[in-house]
Amino acid sequence: MNPPEIHVEVAPELALFVPHARRTGTHPLAVDGVSTLGHVVESLGVPLTEVGTLVVDGREVPVAHIPADGERVTVRPVDRPQQVPGAPLRFLLDVHLGTLARRLRLLGVDTAYESTDIGDPALAARSAAEQRVMLSRDRGLLRRRELWAGAYVYSTRPEDQLHDILDRFRPDLAPWTRCTACNGLLRTATKDEVADQLAHGTHRSYDVFAQCASCGRAYWKGAHHQQLEAIVEDALSMRARESRG
Repeated sequence: MNPPEIHVEVAPELALFVPHARRTGTHPLAVDGVSTLGHVVESLGVPLTEVGTLVVDGREVPVAHIPADGERVTVRPVDRPQQVPGAPLRFLLDVHLGTLARRLRLLGVDTAYESTDIGDPALAARSAAEQRVMLSRDRGLLRRRELWAGAYVYSTRPEDQLHDILDRFRPDLAPWTRCTACNGLLRTATKDEVADQLAHGTHRSYDVFAQCASCGRAYWKGAHHQQLEAIVEDALSMRARESRG
C-alpha cells in the first residue's frame, strides 16, 4: 500500500532552501500521517522563520496541521513589512554578522551581537530571554524551538544584508545615537571628557564629540565619517521611498 502523499509548492522567494528539483512547480511528497506540516516544511529545508502562511487546498492552516493524503500545499514567504508583536523590535546577530551589526547600530537600531561563537543553544536562549529577533545565515540555529523570533539573512554582502533587514522589518531609525562597538547609547561629550582617547592631531583638529554611556568610547567626525554618512543617507533615502510607496 502506498504511503499518503501531498503535493507541495514552495514560493519562489523560498526556492533557495529546497533541492533544485523542487524549486519550481508542485511536487509530490510522502507523509506519515503523524508529523505536522511545519515539520514537513522544515524537512524540505525551509526554516519556519521564513514561512508566512501555509495554504492547504485554498485555506490557511497552522504549522501544527497534520497533512492528509491528496492535500495540495502552498508555502508562502513572510509578508513585508513583517510585524513582530510582543516587544520592542530589537535584534541579536551571530558571530558571522559583525559588519551588519555595526551598520544597524550606526542607524540607531537596538542590535546585540556576539563577537565570539557562544554556540546555538546560548544564542537561542539569549533571543528568548531578551526577546530579540535572531538574525543568522545558520538554518540549524533558526530551527531551534526556544528562539523568540528569527530571520534568515539571505545575502553575504553587508550592503544587501542591511537593505533586506530594513525592508523586512522597517525598524525605527535614529542615526548616530548608538555605540557601534557595544550598542550603548551615545551622549554629547566635551573634549576634556574624552581627551585621554584622542591622539594629538585629533585633539587639535576636532571640537565636537560624543561618548558611549556604557563603554565610554569616544566618537567624532574623523577620517571614516564620509563613508558612514553615505550608509546613513542611503538608509534614510530607502525609508523615504518606502513611505512614499
